Amino acid sequence: MPIRLFLVLAMCASMVACSGYKRPPTAFHETLTQPYRLDSSDRLRIIVFGQDDLSNTYVIDQAGYISFPLVGSVAARGKTQQELSAELGRKLRQGYLRDPDVSVEVDTYRPVFVMGEVQNAGQYTYVAGMTVQNAIATAGGFSTRAQQQDVDITRQINGEILNGRVPISDPLRPGDTIYVRERYF
Repeated sequence: MPIRLFLVLAMCASMVACSGYKRPPTAFHETLTQPYRLDSSDRLRIIVFGQDDLSNTYVIDQAGYISFPLVGSVAARGKTQQELSAELGRKLRQGYLRDPDVSVEVDTYRPVFVMGEVQNAGQYTYVAGMTVQNAIATAGGFSTRAQQQDVDITRQINGEILNGRVPISDPLRPGDTIYVRERYF
């Protein structure tokens, strides 16, 4: 009898070890309650009130900058919308405009990526409030071999790339990569 118990416990331990479960770091969910940080491929609508020639949409390039009239390249990666608005206002005050009133809004967020056991893996437009389940539905739904309870997500937070396993009801952030694993049974 003790040998059977030992074998059952050993088998359970090996199954848990093989599952590859990786609990998401605490920063993974903390970032969901913090202000959105801009990054490459975000498309911004910038309005300088009273200055129609400066008001336009701008895309953050791969280096993390936008090219803004009069002031040139302005670092946008890692800043909130309010921080970028203040930075543009400071630069415009330096000999261009007396008291600029600048507003920055995200017009289009950077995409999310869905990989693994889905019908149509690929890059998809992020929509505010999107969950893992919404992204999988956008990718055509699960394949017949998909593990449907949870997924692996890769998320960049403060320049660091973090991975974690989350339920499909979890919210996403722009730029997330979702990997749907294959089930074994």
